[in-house]
Amino acid sequence: MTTERLGAWISPPGETMEDLLEEKGWSKVEFARRLGCSQKHVSQLLSGKVPLTDDMAVALSSVLGGSVSFWLEREARYREALKLQEYYDRLESEADLLDEVPTKWLVQEGCIKSYRHRGQQLAELLRYFGVARVDAYQECYGKPAAAFRASSKFEMRAGSIAAWQRRAELAAEQVRTSPWDEKGFRRRLEDLRALTQETDPEVFVPRLVETCADVGVAVVFVRTPPKCPASGMTMWRKEKAILALSLRYKSNDQLWFTFFHEAGHLLLHGKKLLFIDFEGSGGLDPEKEREADDFARKLLIPPEHDRELRQLRTVDEVRAFAARIGIHPGIVVGRLQKEGIIGWSWKEFDRLKQRYDWDASGSIVARPCSED
Repeated sequence: MTTERLGAWISPPGETMEDLLEEKGWSKVEFARRLGCSQKHVSQLLSGKVPLTDDMAVALSSVLGGSVSFWLEREARYREALKLQEYYDRLESEADLLDEVPTKWLVQEGCIKSYRHRGQQLAELLRYFGVARVDAYQECYGKPAAAFRASSKFEMRAGSIAAWQRRAELAAEQVRTSPWDEKGFRRRLEDLRALTQETDPEVFVPRLVETCADVGVAVVFVRTPPKCPASGMTMWRKEKAILALSLRYKSNDQLWFTFFHEAGHLLLHGKKLLFIDFEGSGGLDPEKEREADDFARKLLIPPEHDRELRQLRTVDEVRAFAARIGIHPGIVVGRLQKEGIIGWSWKEFDRLKQRYDWDASGSIVARPCSED
């Protein structure tokens, strides 16, 4: 009997035997006589109720043809499929996780395959997270994500946060890095500050990734699923730091502030903590979030420029100030807006920012500056 519950062709070796018997015109009685075994054993063999042994594989090779290894592999694939089906059926009772995690989004993004059987779909999801059981998922991803969810005023789902975290981990695995070099990373940040003046993502993204990889930081840009309003994240894998950016607000001032905020976490807060940052949230440790904010703010516009910054009143003054201190004017605008010196709705200033978006392939592309 064949089953298609796994979405693939699964049948016992007996089906292949029956096809060959039909070709040869042999009855089951004749087949049993040629094998030298009882008709009952042949019936059980054809239905898959008894396993195909090594000795039987040798006998089948003599009677029906095919190699011994062919028959043994045929049997092994069938038994494996049965075990998988039993596993998927057991998982079906825990398939509520499929509703907590953005399963459809992960399928659409090509992260996992789609299956009708909910147990099999859950097994596919567990493979994505690199865990063997649902309780292992909860320990590794569910509990941390739920804690971040509770820390934010935004609507979010723990499973969506977990899915984004895992996607960032997988993307970081593809980035080859040198071992973590704290002093080297600090030195590179000044070069990366100057890189803010480059607005073409085809230029600044690879330079950012390469520069950071040289000092042990895997920078990845990862689109977020629904109900995951994260802007950035840092975590550690031994001597490799992971810094993930979501492009949540799609403007260069937000992008670069988030990058330097996350860099602050890496330099100030050690290797044991996971930070996932949401706009307007104090995170799990508000004091550390304030420290990271302060680090980013001072690095982008050093404190000695604060007085001049607060006196800027025109677009031309913003451009000239940004050129003098070596950053993009959009970053200056973002700082002025954050401090309430200019309004968020002042379009003539806001147009100084560079806007970005994701294309269909998941790459970052620049939008025309004239777009609001």
